[in-house]
Amino acid sequence: MAILAPASVSKDPLPSSSSALTPLRSSTQIFGPKFKFRQIGQTQLSLSTSFKKSSGFKLKGWRHSEGITQEFQVDKLETAAEVENECDFFDKMKHRFLSFKKQKFMENLEHYQNLADGQAPKFMVIACADSRVCPSNILGFQPGEAFIVRNVANMVPPCESGPSETNAALEFAVNSVKVENILVIGHSRCGGIHALMSMQDEEDPSFIRSWVLVGKNARLNTKAAASSLSFDHQCSHCEKESVNCSLLNLLTYPWIEEKVRAGALSLHGGYYNFVDCTFEKWTLDYDGSNLKESKEVAFRNRSFWS
Repeated sequence: MAILAPASVSKDPLPSSSSALTPLRSSTQIFGPKFKFRQIGQTQLSLSTSFKKSSGFKLKGWRHSEGITQEFQVDKLETAAEVENECDFFDKMKHRFLSFKKQKFMENLEHYQNLADGQAPKFMVIACADSRVCPSNILGFQPGEAFIVRNVANMVPPCESGPSETNAALEFAVNSVKVENILVIGHSRCGGIHALMSMQDEEDPSFIRSWVLVGKNARLNTKAAASSLSFDHQCSHCEKESVNCSLLNLLTYPWIEEKVRAGALSLHGGYYNFVDCTFEKWTLDYDGSNLKESKEVAFRNRSFWS
């Protein structure tokens, strides 16, 4: 069996002729890394010499890196500030919770222990998800007093629309919790109603469009009744009209309509204007409405709180 003799590497500079390079190419698997390291070392030496000769280039590079360092330090400061702000907010939440526990929970311990065993609210409230219209805050509902559902533009889809979190909550509140009142609360400057009134005819696959289309009848009624008004006034009109359409949609659920007809359940509308802090309230008059023939709805017990 033939034995290959190990190739030798000369310490002399590399030959310049192509024929002399041929044996070196055949042994690159063994000596390639050393050869590359030698090339890299020569390149580094050349660059080092160039840097010494060109102080301007070296200064420019140093200044550039200083800018990067300063920018990185600013980013670190901003990130630290954001983390600190977030911690401050949760510290406030913690303080609020502990205040609630001390001033309300512990002072009304028997009441909260009863709530732990079950709930029996008389009201179900359907309100908007808008952060400015918390029903418990503006109407003073205490724990256990109201079963609350919040969605975009406080809308109630009709029964035929299919399952949603709103009608699931309705079914639970009416049939299991057995609430006696359902209050739908609209409000001023509602972004959902603005989106509804701004819709164009072309299709838009957004979730918002798909949801606010629940209020399309309110939009049509508003366009018919308030077409001469400005867009902002049309939106204000639609904010209340949408509440009435939701009250009508509630009656499309057989188990709700049955209880309303029997007098076991009342349907109410409300409107909160947070610009001047006023509240309007009205109640659907089931017996006075002509729902089967003309879909005309009557209301009673209107009041205005200011």
